[in-house]
Amino acid sequence: MAAPSPASESITCKVTPNARKSEFAGWSTDEKGRPLLLVKLHAPPLEGKANAELLRFLSEALGCAKSQVMLVRGGTSRLKVVEIPAGASARLPLRP
Repeated sequence: MAAPSPASESITCKVTPNARKSEFAGWSTDEKGRPLLLVKLHAPPLEGKANAELLRFLSEALGCAKSQVMLVRGGTSRLKVVEIPAGASARLPLRP
C-alpha cells in the first residue's frame, strides 16, 4: 500500500460486502464529520475478493484503468482509503 501521489486524491469508502450488485449507496460522514462514500459490493469479504471488487468497480465507474485506483489503507476493514486519479472524484455521485 503506497502513499498517495501528487496526481491523485484519496477518498474514504465504507463498504458493504455480499450485496446483490456493486453500486454506490450515497454519502455519509464519520464521527469527525469527514465524508464517506458508501459502496455496496457484490463480493464476499474473503481472501481479498471484496477489495478486488471495490477497485474494479471504482475504476469502471470513474472511467480509468484499474492500475490507477489503489487501496491505501483498510485492507481488512469496512472503512477503506482509496487513491484515485486527480479530478476523477467529479464522476462520483454528488454529495448531498
